[in-house]
Amino acid sequence: MEFKLGRASGSSHYRLKFFETAGSTNAEALAAARAGDPGGCWFVTAQQTEGRGRRGRAWAMPVGNLAASLLVVVPNNPAVAATLGFAAGLALDEAIRAVAPGLVHRVGLDGVGAAGRRDRLRLKWPNDVLLDGGKLAGILLEAEPLADGRLAVVIGIGVNVAAAPEGLPYPVSSLATLGVGVDAPRLFEALSDSWASVARVWNDGRGFESIRRLWLERAAGLGEVVTVRVGEEVSSGVFETIDEEGRLVIRSPQGLVRTVAAGEVHFGAAATSRQ
Repeated sequence: MEFKLGRASGSSHYRLKFFETAGSTNAEALAAARAGDPGGCWFVTAQQTEGRGRRGRAWAMPVGNLAASLLVVVPNNPAVAATLGFAAGLALDEAIRAVAPGLVHRVGLDGVGAAGRRDRLRLKWPNDVLLDGGKLAGILLEAEPLADGRLAVVIGIGVNVAAAPEGLPYPVSSLATLGVGVDAPRLFEALSDSWASVARVWNDGRGFESIRRLWLERAAGLGEVVTVRVGEEVSSGVFETIDEEGRLVIRSPQGLVRTVAAGEVHFGAAATSRQ
């Protein structure tokens, strides 16, 4: 497989480091940051053997799936750096729509034609992309302070292009199982271009309000009852919005508003069964 940057990404001075096999593209990016890489570099592999997800969980990446990480060096402001996950979610959403435009909508049982269409791609707080309700992709942010006082942030992106992991306790999906004839290099090329565009809007965090608005337009579960698990604590409420720092805002049946910085969100029947 030949991976390359898109035209817009290349003209924006992003770089690409490709590995036939890597333990973790996030680990490669962090190692580069410690060695003085100035950022703006994509780390991509055809086969990732030690992928990981949020909270240290292993994440299987079969050959044919996309494993890519972007190193970004920003001022040492963790709250602002955390909003990069929402920018990355938007960029990935845009890339998938670009390479598989016929995948975007489905016709609901309550209607036909444009009026009955429902968006098949949705963004799940904080950093997942869903397709037909199953997890298609995950985004993992990892950060380390640098000697010069700035922060190295790695945006790790894993997409189920050719296959979805098995034996998980939640629904998953892949592009191939839904008949989308797109390979990982083509998706990465589109992603590198869409990221270059979204990053300009993000603008070192100054444009997060625009990112936030666009993200909410594609958010899964917005306005619906969700359950959030934070450690052993579980709470439910209506998903109202995300705030100016990207935190989840839910309102309980009693009208109490809670802001959640990190946790696991469950929808629908899964939400009610986990209370």
